[in-house]
Amino acid sequence: MKKLILIGFVIISGYASAQLNLNKALQDAKKKLQGGSATPTAAEVADGLREALVKGTSNSSDMLTQVDGYFKNPSIKIPFPPDVKKVEDRLRQVGLGDQVDKFVLTLNRGAEDAAKEAKPIFINAIKQMTIDDAWAILKGQPDAATQFLKRTTSPQLKDKFKPVIQNSLDKVSATKYYGDLITTYNKIPLVEKVNPDLNEYATGKAMDGLFFMIAAEEKKIRDNPLERTTELLKKVFGAQK
Repeated sequence: MKKLILIGFVIISGYASAQLNLNKALQDAKKKLQGGSATPTAAEVADGLREALVKGTSNSSDMLTQVDGYFKNPSIKIPFPPDVKKVEDRLRQVGLGDQVDKFVLTLNRGAEDAAKEAKPIFINAIKQMTIDDAWAILKGQPDAATQFLKRTTSPQLKDKFKPVIQNSLDKVSATKYYGDLITTYNKIPLVEKVNPDLNEYATGKAMDGLFFMIAAEEKKIRDNPLERTTELLKKVFGAQK
């Protein structure tokens, strides 16, 4: 009788153990399907954020380098410099609206041409992200990674991006058109002479456009599981839920 009881106990214990293992397996499978198979380590969080930013910056740069990447996107299209809006208005009044429109087009073409140079600059900056930075970003606002990148890289990006913008503006003749427009305006009687820095303006607006698009890409990765195209992205961003 004791042997039978012992055998029964072993069988029951084995069944219970198997049931626990099955339940754990089902829970693990459910977590994997939800994109959060395990709590990510600090290193994985940092790597995941870097991967997300590389994905976001690459996608943004690629979109903006297309023809009309800036020009036909109302959110980032670069207009005639607002600081000299009176120049645009006056030139249109004297029948030079076509030249103004042509300049605005070339201004955006310059930004589109320069955008291809931004990708390696951003990626190099992303590599400097620390683990502490990554944890803060993961739990931050929907654009926390973009704001981190903007805050920590803007001075260096501007220094490197400015000559690229200048070359691009020269390449598409935007500098010439702008110079001609300003010269024409300054010849109009009784107007206050102006000579704003086109390169400074174009560089700032081109960078604003890049960061705007990167923020949009970051939000997609945070909000939409389908945008998490690698296991690491699924694990890191799935852990937020």
